[in-house]
Amino acid sequence: MVTMQPAPNELADIVKQGLAAMRAGEPQRGRDLFSRAAALAPGHAPAWVGLALACDLLKDSAGKLTAVERALAIDPRNLRALILKADHFVLTGDMRGAAAYFRMATEAAPAMSQLPPFMQDEVRRARAFGENYTAQYEASLREALATRGFDAARMSGRFAQSLDILFGRKKIYFQQPLSYFLPELPQIQFYDRAQFPWLDKIEAATGDIRGELEDVLREPAKFTPYVEGKAESPLKSDRNLLNNPDWSAFYLWKNGAIVPENAARCPKTLAAIDGAPLTHIAGRAPSILFSLLRPGARIPPHTGFLNARLICHLPLIVPPDCTFRVGNETRTWREGEAWVFDDTIEHEAHNGSDQTRVILIFDVWRPEVSADERGSIAAMLEAIDAHGARQPDWEG
Repeated sequence: MVTMQPAPNELADIVKQGLAAMRAGEPQRGRDLFSRAAALAPGHAPAWVGLALACDLLKDSAGKLTAVERALAIDPRNLRALILKADHFVLTGDMRGAAAYFRMATEAAPAMSQLPPFMQDEVRRARAFGENYTAQYEASLREALATRGFDAARMSGRFAQSLDILFGRKKIYFQQPLSYFLPELPQIQFYDRAQFPWLDKIEAATGDIRGELEDVLREPAKFTPYVEGKAESPLKSDRNLLNNPDWSAFYLWKNGAIVPENAARCPKTLAAIDGAPLTHIAGRAPSILFSLLRPGARIPPHTGFLNARLICHLPLIVPPDCTFRVGNETRTWREGEAWVFDDTIEHEAHNGSDQTRVILIFDVWRPEVSADERGSIAAMLEAIDAHGARQPDWEG
């Protein structure tokens, strides 16, 4: 048997009448109209949402729940249905279930400016419930841990991060390399500084390195935009940074090759880095550069190319309000204090000051990657490049 579909105008008219009945204080008539709309178009989520609202006013909890679940089966991100489902859990005393649905509602909600005032209030209510529940939940769990001898002051950094994720304060980020992925490597955003004792020599040379940088800075034209467009290659980075001097670089090594003129100006910098396990891949790595970020500039979220390497930063000129985020952790640079991070995890930088920020950047092999694997990866990438007609885009 063929089911006849109602004309769009007919369905819209029934829904409109149902809403008018609800506003007029006639929930039973509204229920009848929305039931008719749902019967005519069982796949129309707004008809089921209207029926749920009518049932709610008529204190028909079972009918309300059935209608809400039908609406969510059709449209799992229906904002009104999510909030109605959350309210159902509140009435039954399941605050955990209510918090879960209120959280889903806040995640599904568009920008407030796109919502009518009454739905803005509903989203605020959903957000407030979720925040209050999370605070109570966290306090309860911490109290339970304390009774078992847990000392918050002595917890490990990664356990502290796990709690932030558990309580919704931080998201989970994973490696997303653009070119090559080596499986079974740990997902670490910022590495423990103690794992890289060779950084001591580099940090000790900060004054000498900064002196060479300051000499280069006397010739601003020596810095070129970090993201430079090529007619034959698609752009991987944010278009706002294309050929934009706000994020500029002065390379000592670039894509695995020394830049003789620039390197000759910075012998102390290269001497300090000598001994670091640089990522040697012909045509690709290492790159050693001074990275300049002008006042107010922002490097948007992005990921790197190869998860078998790590990126090192040595801050040299760092005004206030300069931040760097890797995954769910945001740090501020401190001059002369290096860090090492995985650039295949989403990261971004911001210079919120009115002065220029400059850091030294270079890339090293990841310590978990064996010597044999390093050789294999380098040979494989070099073979890929030999197969193509032009050099790969490793920056940008």
